[in-house]
Amino acid sequence: MLRDGEPTARAAAVELGGDNVGDHLGVVAEVETDRVLTHRFTSTSRGYRGWQWSVTLARAPRSKKITVDEVVLLPGDGALLAPDWVPWSERILPGDLSVSDVMPTGTDDIRLVPSYLGSDDPAAEDPGVEPIRFELGVGRVRVLSREGRTEAADRWHAGEHGPATPMARHAPGECASCGYFLPIAGSMRQLFGACANVMSPADGHVVGADFGCGGHSEAVVEPAPPEVGPSYNTADFDILPVD
Repeated sequence: MLRDGEPTARAAAVELGGDNVGDHLGVVAEVETDRVLTHRFTSTSRGYRGWQWSVTLARAPRSKKITVDEVVLLPGDGALLAPDWVPWSERILPGDLSVSDVMPTGTDDIRLVPSYLGSDDPAAEDPGVEPIRFELGVGRVRVLSREGRTEAADRWHAGEHGPATPMARHAPGECASCGYFLPIAGSMRQLFGACANVMSPADGHVVGADFGCGGHSEAVVEPAPPEVGPSYNTADFDILPVD
């Protein structure tokens, strides 16, 4: 009976989908008996290419009455689908933040550790270093973890102010030997610093100690040689004293 229920199924689909219900595609049993069957129809909507109207019919035991269980629009083979949902935290890219934007940091961010655990930075955890005493009181709630420092170091070293850039390869010297180089604190002091040369393209940026540019402090102009007066060969004449 349900297999012959195409008119009932179509009427239910048309009630919901209107003129967007197309040809009958077939019927499938949802259970081993024929008491729950699903009829499928093509969708003619331009925005739902390959989708199908799915109408499930049911009949109670020893009953001749057909009941419409549900009418839904489902994707078929080759249906046009929206891309998989990607959380905003995975969609945002470096540089996307603008004025008034706020990007919450997850409590499980492996780049950070609670400040009471210390920064996991031996150079910064020296008992004589003032920043650690500050963090344990009214300072930051979290500080960089080992993973956070490693990730930052890899990114900076491979970035536009690292040693592999054309600017660094043509520089007269490395930043480590430049007077404008301000080393950062902690264990990365030997690797990175900030550039303080207003004439450098890296001014105000974190630069690798092995980065370099044409604004190196020791790229000085060679002084001109001193002027030398005329010289005489005294082998051919005598110099007489002046009275």
